[in-house]
Amino acid sequence: MASLQSSLRIQGDDNLQSMVVGTVMRKVKSRGWKKQRYFKLQEDCKTIWYKSKKAGNAHSTFSVSDVEAVREGHQSEVLLSIAEEFPPDRCFTLVFRGRRGNLDLVAESAEEAQSWVRGMRKLMESLESMGQREKLDQWICDWFKKADKNKDGRMNFKEVRDLLKMMNVDMNEHHSLRLFTSGTLEDDEFVHFYKMLTQRDDVLRLFQTYSSDGQTMILRDLEEFLRGEQLEGDRSQQRSLELIDCYEPSDTAKMLQAMSIDGFLMYLSSAEESIFSPCHQGIYQDMSQPLCHYFISSSHNTYLLEDQIRGHSSVEGYIRALKRGCRCVEVDCWDGPNGEPIVYHGHTFTSKILFKDVITAVENYAFKASEYPVILSMENHCSVDQQRAMAQHLSLILGDKLLKTTLGGKLPNGLPSPEELKGKILLKGKKIGSLEDSLNGIGEEPLMGEVSDEDEAADMDEENMRGDSLRRRARKSKQRLSKELSDFVVYCKSVHFNSFKHSRIHSKFYEISSFTESKARKYMREAGPEFVHHNSRQLTRVYPSGLRTDSSNFNPQEMWNAGCQIVALNFQKAGVEMDLNDGLFNQNGRCGYVLKPEFMMSPERRFDPECPQNYEGYHPLSLAIQVISGQQLPKVNIKEGSIVDPLVRVEIHGVPMDQAKQETRYIDNNGFNPVWNDNLQFTIHVPELAMIRFVVEDYDKTSKNDFVGQYTIPLTCIQQG
Repeated sequence: MASLQSSLRIQGDDNLQSMVVGTVMRKVKSRGWKKQRYFKLQEDCKTIWYKSKKAGNAHSTFSVSDVEAVREGHQSEVLLSIAEEFPPDRCFTLVFRGRRGNLDLVAESAEEAQSWVRGMRKLMESLESMGQREKLDQWICDWFKKADKNKDGRMNFKEVRDLLKMMNVDMNEHHSLRLFTSGTLEDDEFVHFYKMLTQRDDVLRLFQTYSSDGQTMILRDLEEFLRGEQLEGDRSQQRSLELIDCYEPSDTAKMLQAMSIDGFLMYLSSAEESIFSPCHQGIYQDMSQPLCHYFISSSHNTYLLEDQIRGHSSVEGYIRALKRGCRCVEVDCWDGPNGEPIVYHGHTFTSKILFKDVITAVENYAFKASEYPVILSMENHCSVDQQRAMAQHLSLILGDKLLKTTLGGKLPNGLPSPEELKGKILLKGKKIGSLEDSLNGIGEEPLMGEVSDEDEAADMDEENMRGDSLRRRARKSKQRLSKELSDFVVYCKSVHFNSFKHSRIHSKFYEISSFTESKARKYMREAGPEFVHHNSRQLTRVYPSGLRTDSSNFNPQEMWNAGCQIVALNFQKAGVEMDLNDGLFNQNGRCGYVLKPEFMMSPERRFDPECPQNYEGYHPLSLAIQVISGQQLPKVNIKEGSIVDPLVRVEIHGVPMDQAKQETRYIDNNGFNPVWNDNLQFTIHVPELAMIRFVVEDYDKTSKNDFVGQYTIPLTCIQQG
């Protein structure tokens, strides 16, 4: 079935035919490591096979579904380093999902490179456009091929049982023998056998509850289901007709305006029945509010791919963050050789990259995921001469995208909106004098003093670290700020924070202060409502402690509770903190800007995250969650014969009163189709700030549970039903 579709797909496409024949290309790891490899597309149209010309039988494969993007030309540091040797039209990069490194390739000709670039993109598009049923069939066929060791396309009962164990199914032998009617199974028969074995009893029970005859849901049955279970309102008749038309595979059932169990299952498995409300997936929020009224997806030490001491610095960090919708990236600048500023984590052993390469990556990727403004958070440790070089690179590379003065050249009385700043890149950093002075042509003298407002070594010293070397590092350098660089700072002037009272009296709307996480927590404890009030008027940036040398993160929810907009996290470190960040910014078209709740935007309101019941408009709500079932959970314990014992934990993240978690019971030895039907109940005091995190774990009575997977969603984006 799958192989027939693949061969038909290959026949009509020159690029795919060329990929199936195979191509010798150079795999490049560095300037000095360029080895020839033979690359070939397998006939399944889903796997790339490659081998070394020297390594005998040694070969490797990767799946097309693992590839996230194909970049043409010199769009990686590795290919940039050999740019003089190989022209851009012969070079391309395959970017993998997750944390796997990129694959940089150089073809023998521009034509061969184009064949692979176009072919890969076509294969990726066809995988993306697969329907739910096709994806399931494909997934089953892939497993079948993995287990068919002798490649004869057939499997006996023992082989099938071993395969199902690999797939996390603890198969009831008596039940499966009844279904296994022939001596061996071919791939299509295995798909059919698998589907019989994995019939969704939970869905069948629900279907039969509403079906008048137990076979189909007629229009009236479906309407009743939509009203009773999905909490749909008055338009349930029209909605029922739409669902039958969209999901019912049987033309006969469609003519009778009815839905079969197959159509019902396809409907429940569809994207529109996701817990995430479809109406919150696109841009649905007001984008015309001042910048300080939004939470902004923000990255810390964006150039680092690993830890903060010896990690690898790379433009890839900027590309990945920007493609995830990040709208504030950090650039840590130091004097480099030959008058060229460099970017790295100062006073550490992290590798170094050129400032101009970082700015080129920003120019290329700033607006791929979102058209709303990008903020460059500059940590400037450079001499005046190299600051001038920075200003020159910013101006030449970014051109009109760089915001060089206020909108319309006039002095505003508040921050502009993301809508007004679409397609613009803003600089955050120190500035000579005030915005008013620069608009009036005053402030020509270079500024003596601190040119950087963040010094993580100083934070480490503050946080009770001992040792002379750290103290020496912690001394902030007093140096001059170049006028050229200063002039590019418009709406994000970095200033030292004194107190909330001082800010209320003296601060300007375009001034921004940075806080280490511990300082931010201190102010929240001492003056939560004041912090919220401060953030209703101007921007605040919070960044991780200098002690987090492993690139770990603090909990961003605490900072959002105080209305802090630029909560900068180490994007390269997976964990609950990045889950929350991804969850919050998954809404509103993933544009990197999420509008704060109304009670955090008004300077008149006095919201206290510690005592939310005191704010006007306090309306707690009751949240009921039924965890019904799971399907095809991945195997996490590599021990032979081990099957997952899954449980689901539901966590509430929000203001302190809302922090809560509850678990289902665990299901013994079933990672395949566990059924819980457990009910969990929560009271949410500030629903506008609450995040719900669903975590699946493999229960272990003797040690820590293994993590299987998670999904995080803002409560306001949950679709009922």
